[in-house]
Order: sequence, then structure tokens, then C-alpha cells
Amino acid sequence: MVIAKTDQVHVELKPQYDRQTELKDFDDTKAGVKGLIDAGIQEIPQIFHHPKDKYFGKNSASDSTLQLQVSIPVIDLEGVKKDPVTRQEIVEKVRNASKTWGFFQVVNHGIPSSVLEDMKDGVRRFFEQDLEVKKQFFTRDYSKNVIYNSNFDLFTSAAAHWRDTLSTLMAPYPPLPEELPEVSRDIMIEYSKQVMNLGYLLFELLSEALGLQTDHLKEMECAKGLTMMSHYYPACPQPELTMGTAKHSDGGFLTVLLQDHIGGLQILHEDQWVDVPPTPGALVINIGDLLQATLKSFSSVTCTTSHL
Repeated sequence: MVIAKTDQVHVELKPQYDRQTELKDFDDTKAGVKGLIDAGIQEIPQIFHHPKDKYFGKNSASDSTLQLQVSIPVIDLEGVKKDPVTRQEIVEKVRNASKTWGFFQVVNHGIPSSVLEDMKDGVRRFFEQDLEVKKQFFTRDYSKNVIYNSNFDLFTSAAAHWRDTLSTLMAPYPPLPEELPEVSRDIMIEYSKQVMNLGYLLFELLSEALGLQTDHLKEMECAKGLTMMSHYYPACPQPELTMGTAKHSDGGFLTVLLQDHIGGLQILHEDQWVDVPPTPGALVINIGDLLQATLKSFSSVTCTTSHL
């Protein structure tokens, strides 16, 4: 604290905010936002403060009238591999959802609910384990297959996000099993296999929705790679000041999102933020930027992909 003295009054000047130092100090702990909570903080660091009016305005999802009127499509995949008539109906639903929303949820997708629950538990086990074990995976070298840190863009974004992330490249060149965290290794391998199979099916349906051969998008290698992003959002003492994830669009071909029971996902539809509440057993599918560009080269399909 600096005190400036004059003949008449004493003026206390607040220390100048040094953002870069605060960012480095936070990153050097390798403990992420989970470490801040474990330390018992009551006020979040300024690096996490987001300008409020950037996200909450008249087009916010807090407008309850909109929430009562719209929700993203839910597509039942039951019978998609057995009944040609059912498959054609599903293809049409996928086409309409991709064109109108850029998002849809799928149920009866073939991934057992036990696998979904085990995957969520595996993520929690990783982030809630002893810090010294977790630190072994901490890096900002994005050429690595297994990366744990908080905010991949920590030093370049306008405000940090209230989340920690484990990012793992699972295909086409997966890490060796021993390279994966022991507490979640088995379920990460199993879940990635299941999601790859679902991805193949979704690319088949999208190809057919475009009037192309079933394997067209797969042969273009749209389904070749898989990166698993496991995000952890611990309870925040000042949630009104920050965001877990800011407005963005996904840059890949397709995102398969598994939500926990907390929820919080919103998508931008016709200039309004729409909540996507968790649905037990459902997975959220997002048409990414690369696939949207691919779809536009074949058709007049226009997708809405912004979300937070």
C-alpha cells in the first residue's frame, strides 16, 4: 500500500494491478482453480473477472419467455442400423437440426449409461486427486498427447475462465495406456472407443442427409481424429464475476458433449441464448466450424454454432 501525504489530507493509493504477474503466479501453482478453492478463497482473483454486460443483456437466456418456447432437437437413434424407414426418418431429423440449430441431442445412441457415468466419475477423480500426482500431467506444451492445465489461452485471453482441463489426443495416434492418468485410464480408453463408433454413425447420417454416399465424410477423414477435453468447474464463491466458458464456436468437425447434472450449457439461437439442460443418457452434438464449411460446399445448409 502506498500512502501519499499532503499538507491537508492523507490519500491511500491502491497497488497497481499487475495482470501478467498475477497470471504467472496462478499458473506456477499448477493447481488451477481447484487449488484456489482448496486454499479457501472468498474473493476470486481479478484475472477471472469478466465484463458483465458482454454476456448478460436483453438477449440473455434469462429471458424466461424464450425458454418456454424453444429447446434444441432431441433425436432418438433407436433402430437406425436395423430399419431403413426409421433410418431415413432419422436422417431427415439430423438434416433439419443441423440446418436450423447446428446442435441436437441424441438418445439411444448405443453408449451404455454405465460408461457415461463412469466417464464423469473418472474426470472428477482426476481433478480431485492429490495435487502432487496431478502435477505430473501439467504442461503448456500443446504438442503433447496428454495435457493438464487451467485455460489453454491463459496468457492471451482478455479474462481467464473458471475451469481446469485435461486434454487428451485419443485418435488417430493414442497415447500409451501408461501415459494416461491411472485414476481414469480404463474409462478414458473405453469411452473414446464408444464415442468414435458414435462419430462414425453420425458422419454416415450427415453424409446421407446431404445426398452423398454413406461413407463420404468418413472417407474425407472427418472422423479420423479424436481429442477428449475433460473440463472441471469447481463451485465459485463469486459466480457473478466470472464465466466457466465464454461465447465461442468449436473449431473441429463434430463435438460430442457429455454433461453432468449441473448443466450450464447455453447456445445462441436467433440472437437469443437458450439453455440446454442435462438430459439423463443424452449426448449433445455440435456441428463444428470445419464441418460447417464442408457442409456448405455440398449444400445450402446453414448451421448455428456459437455457444457457452
